[in-house]
Amino acid sequence: MLASVGSLKLEQPAGESQSSLVKIASITEAKNSLSALIDGLKAGSPVLIVDRGRPVARLEPVTGDAKDAQDGRLSRLLRDGVIRLRRSDPLRRLFSNQPPRVRAGASGVDALARERREGR
Repeated sequence: MLASVGSLKLEQPAGESQSSLVKIASITEAKNSLSALIDGLKAGSPVLIVDRGRPVARLEPVTGDAKDAQDGRLSRLLRDGVIRLRRSDPLRRLFSNQPPRVRAGASGVDALARERREGR
């Protein structure tokens, strides 16, 4: 057994190295030394945050490479309906033609005011 917090007993799993020991920090300690805790996370050392001796949160290092994280983010956006898969290739003509040129003396504000007056 490594440590005891309230009724929680923390043990080191078999085969784990000393660098993966769980560090225990109170909320105040975590707030005051967050940078140091994050540096420890980068080294692979998880942190258990306790409030008056009771565990309330656990900080763990992120595992996996950037591609997995990107795929996970895209999957979550797709699942939540924020994005959708394309159904076909975009029309080439949308990108092959130049946009129309603005006439000299034309005003976007005047055009907007005209459209609002006309009810469009």
